Amino acid sequence: MNAALWVSKTGLAAQDMRMTTISNNLANVSTVGFKKDRVVFEDLFYQVQRQPGTQADELNQVPSGIQVGTGVRINGTQKIFTEGTFETTNNQLDVAIAGQGFFQIESPDGEILYTRNGQFQLNAESLIVNSNGLPLAQNLDIPENATKVTIGRDGTVTAVIAGEVEPVEIGQILLVNFVNPAGLEALGGNLFRATAASGEAVEGVPGEEAYGSLQQFTLEGSNVSVVDEMVNMIAVQRAYEMNAKVVSAADDMLRFLNQNV
Repeated sequence: MNAALWVSKTGLAAQDMRMTTISNNLANVSTVGFKKDRVVFEDLFYQVQRQPGTQADELNQVPSGIQVGTGVRINGTQKIFTEGTFETTNNQLDVAIAGQGFFQIESPDGEILYTRNGQFQLNAESLIVNSNGLPLAQNLDIPENATKVTIGRDGTVTAVIAGEVEPVEIGQILLVNFVNPAGLEALGGNLFRATAASGEAVEGVPGEEAYGSLQQFTLEGSNVSVVDEMVNMIAVQRAYEMNAKVVSAADDMLRFLNQNV
């Protein structure tokens, strides 16, 4: 069997996976806090038919040998945590992180999840929650008679209460950071879970040390560049076509042998 068929098959499968990743990036171009993915390729093992450096004779060595590759595979997909574009809004609970860090969201089973999406709302109990109704880990309760909510750059949340002059401090939004954010597990819903690869979550005050500051009335958009993804799509199409042509050429070679030998 022609080995080129199997090598090109791995190339087709790898490019198909890359196209899937690109399509997911483009599908989420308007998703708040979305971070794009990129595919990591690696070549498969080599069939060594003659080892480089073996003795050609008593005096001379083979300079390169014969090493035949067996194809390519996807070694992983990596989240790219660069900042997205910032959009100003009129919602006082819209908050963006200018710099590094993640908001902490509490799941129904008590697990702490992480997000860059600061598109918050109030639920029926006046708690600050995300769009899926999951509360911030700090459990910030906004009074029902509050007329205005202010979120400072350091995460301090204050509210102006009807009939009172001085604003009341509600609490503080804290951020967390990771040694390796790319190691976080993406759960969908703009949420991530810590893994052994990401390291432990390190909590801190926004604006201090390596943590970004908070920007009220602002949302962080997706970091997907449509132009870059379109260029990548064209490159994938051409690579896929070339691998398909190898399959066709290998098939023609096998047909020739079958008909003439």
